[in-house]
Amino acid sequence: MSYLSLEQELSSSTYPGRGIVIGKSEDGKYAVAAYFIMGRSANSRNRVFTEDGEGIRTQAFDPSKVEDPSLIIYAPVRVRGCDTIVTNGDQTDTIYEEMEKGRTFEESLRGRTYEPDGPNWTPRISGLMHIENGTYRYAMSILKREPGDIDQTDRFTFDYSDAAPGTGHFIHTYMSDGDPLPSFEGEPAPVDIKGDIDAFTDLVWNSLNGDNKVSLFVRFIRIETGTYETRIVNKNQ
Repeated sequence: MSYLSLEQELSSSTYPGRGIVIGKSEDGKYAVAAYFIMGRSANSRNRVFTEDGEGIRTQAFDPSKVEDPSLIIYAPVRVRGCDTIVTNGDQTDTIYEEMEKGRTFEESLRGRTYEPDGPNWTPRISGLMHIENGTYRYAMSILKREPGDIDQTDRFTFDYSDAAPGTGHFIHTYMSDGDPLPSFEGEPAPVDIKGDIDAFTDLVWNSLNGDNKVSLFVRFIRIETGTYETRIVNKNQ
């Protein structure tokens, strides 16, 4: 398989929207996750990531300027035992709660649809990392509006048994900037993952459009032990 440059994939678009990268570090020792958010409106840009237990939440940077919190305030990352859940919306909670009931990652999303933010109809993108007894696998999902049919949700799940060192997959909400925004198409892109946690964090953050980037979360999880390191970068300081 030919892996794409993550740096080029990120920098080639001024507005990929929200994005998830999941894979494995170059040395093969760590499961890697990154989640970023971007914004064009003042409401979307008025956010920061903050730690919340083992996960994170979005919060308003300036609460007095919040216009509509419904689609911008949520928990992008939650941890459930051996599972780390990463999503672009409140479906994080749905996945967590449904898996607690014994449902699979794919089953847990059957009751959800794309976001109700017409005319963009933003896809819901989700990722699940499972690390147990020194083994690692992950999955990604996208829920999209069927073109031309507001009542139809197309559901795609991609399951990866593992990743080769220094590789992973990248999925995001929009193909490019536009009005309305064009939804992501195809499968998660196979990409390279370079450097340690700090180098990788810098690469992702510095590759995102300077005007539109808002926040970034990166986590490296030691596959042998499940211990992890986290980095959070917020444009609003």
